[in-house]
This record gives sequence, structure tokens and C-alpha cells, in this order.
Amino acid sequence: MSFSETARAAFRRGDDDAVARLAHDEAERARAAGDRPALVEALYMSSRLAIRGGDLDGAARIASDALAVAVETGDRSLEERPRHVLAGVTRMAGDLARARVLYQDSIDLNTELGNDDTVTSELHNLAFTELGLGESDAARGRFATSRARIVAAGYRDFVPYAFVGAAAMAVADGDHPRAARLAGLARRAFADLGQVPDPDDAAELAAVDAAVLAALGAEAVDAGRRQGAGLDPWTVLADAAERGAEPGV
Repeated sequence: MSFSETARAAFRRGDDDAVARLAHDEAERARAAGDRPALVEALYMSSRLAIRGGDLDGAARIASDALAVAVETGDRSLEERPRHVLAGVTRMAGDLARARVLYQDSIDLNTELGNDDTVTSELHNLAFTELGLGESDAARGRFATSRARIVAAGYRDFVPYAFVGAAAMAVADGDHPRAARLAGLARRAFADLGQVPDPDDAAELAAVDAAVLAALGAEAVDAGRRQGAGLDPWTVLADAAERGAEPGV
């Protein structure tokens, strides 16, 4: 496999030590060879690792370096990953108004590039940003559009994230029992893929857990999670997309 494939797979399964080693070695190789596209990818992976470690300032700095290298090449496609990270860091740092602009810019770029899968994931991220801004109706619509695109294109790797978004909407609606079941379903979907959540979605899932625990208590939370984990993620998601409704759990 290529560096990108190997490093991204390691990141998804939570093997941070492997990602750090791979990204460092690839960055050194790319600098020595003057391979700017490879350097952008290595820096991108390092920035994601910094986010997971809680170093948002470091992640923004590394992603900005990657973006500068990408812009120097004149290849717009190389700007896509650094811009994604910068939007995510901005959102996690709490500057939601700015993050909304950056996510929309990322959606526009990926639409231009024909990256339908990335447009789908950025719609999901934009939905969380709008939810944080109190724009519940807009967020609900974005989540629904993202879910429909996931099902239509068969983006299996995106399935867990759809349930993280649905759980967050359930909390916003005050339906904590449903949020508990959706959180259980999200965890089942991640486990089925052998993956862990990306840092921003991990934070959103933790916020769902905290809200549900405060509202229902530990016993009800555990019961809801068990019920959600007993469902088939793809079947639930496909049914929701067909009905144009929230996932029924």
C-alpha cells in the first residue's frame, strides 16, 4: 500500500504511534526528494495526529504549512486535505462562524474537484457546525442530505458518523433515550469497521454521552446503548434514507 493508504488505515484503527512514525519518515523523504505532493500528505497526517492529541494550535500550524506547500504547486487538489483540517480545528476551537465559512469553502472546492465522498463528509461536518450555532433546522437538513448520499453511494466507512450526527440531533431535540440508542448504534458501526472515530466526531460522541448521562443516569444509558448495538447499522441507515426521516431506533 502507499503511504497515504497505510497511514490513514493506521489512524482509523487508532494506532497513533504507527501514524507518527510513518508521517515523520515520509516527510523527511519528501523534503529530501523535493516531492511536494507527498510532503502535503505527510503533514496532513501529522496535523490529524496533533488534533487527536489535543494540540489544536499545533494542528493548525502544521495544516497551514501543508496548505502553503499545496498552493505553491498550483494543484488545487492538494489543498483539499489541509483545508479540511483547518476547518475542523477552527470548529473544535469554538470559532463556529469561521468554521462554517471554511467548511462551505471546502465543499465548494471538492464539488469543483468532483470529490463526491468528501462533499458528503463535509456536509456532515457543516451540520455539526450549524447545530453548534443553534441552527437546528439547517443542521437537520445537512445531516439528512449526508445520510442520503452515504446510502446512495454505498459509503460504508461513513456509516458510524451518520449515527453520531443523528445522536447529536436527538440530544438537541431533548430525546435522550433515542440519543442513547443511536450512540450505541454508532459504536456498533465503528466496531464493525474496526475503526475509532475521528477526533472531532469523538468529541461530539462524548458530548452526547455526557448529555444522556445527565438526563437519564448510567443504567438507562447502558440499556439504550445495548439496544442500539443490537441493530444492524446499514439496515437502519438505508431505511431512514428511503423514508427521508431520522434513523428509527
